[in-house]
Amino acid sequence: MRNGRAPRREGGFTYLGLIILVTVIGLVGAATLKVDALLRRAAAEEELLEIGAAFGEALRTYAEATPKGQPQQPPSLQELLKDPRFPGVRRHLRKIFVDPLTGKAEWGIVWANPGDRRGVLAVYSLSKAKPLKVANFDKRFSGFENKQHVSDWKFVATGQALMQGQILAQGKPPLPGQPSLFQDPPAGTPPERPSLFPERDATPSAPAEQAPPPDKEEKEPEPAAENREAPPAT
Repeated sequence: MRNGRAPRREGGFTYLGLIILVTVIGLVGAATLKVDALLRRAAAEEELLEIGAAFGEALRTYAEATPKGQPQQPPSLQELLKDPRFPGVRRHLRKIFVDPLTGKAEWGIVWANPGDRRGVLAVYSLSKAKPLKVANFDKRFSGFENKQHVSDWKFVATGQALMQGQILAQGKPPLPGQPSLFQDPPAGTPPERPSLFPERDATPSAPAEQAPPPDKEEKEPEPAAENREAPPAT
């Protein structure tokens, strides 16, 4: 009897151990897949940033090559591939890249004239995914911190920033003809200097009226001691 029960007990322990082993392998495999997906996602975001930088550089060179008096934004992305303003072949971008997050060569565009969809101010991904990268961006990507969606990363001309649909230069005046939120004051207008006393200078107050002094009964001055007459001698 004893020898007959031993194989059954060993078989039971072997089956339980196999279940535990399969469970552990499954957990490790799931964790590995999750880590692998995160790594691939992070690599795709880094690739997107490099592609965005290429778009920004192309927008910059297009603007710098613009003859005076003409719009500095290309009508579409196709003009970056071959600039029609010059007789020869002049390229600012070698190709329309594929978005590594969507897998398509389709991009969102911030238009200078949204009504007729002309004038590319910025390019962005159409992905609505939440980005893994939320900090420690390169200085080329100003304002990308703590965004809720990857599509919030707007790639503008290198050295500029986008605010409320308009272009602002970073650390230097905007290029001629470049839309800006700030306008220079008219010529001859002296620059305003900050006041040392803003509260006093903001609303000048009228001089306070002084109350008249209270009426006092006028008293005759008493004569000095040396001027008083001595009383008559008795």
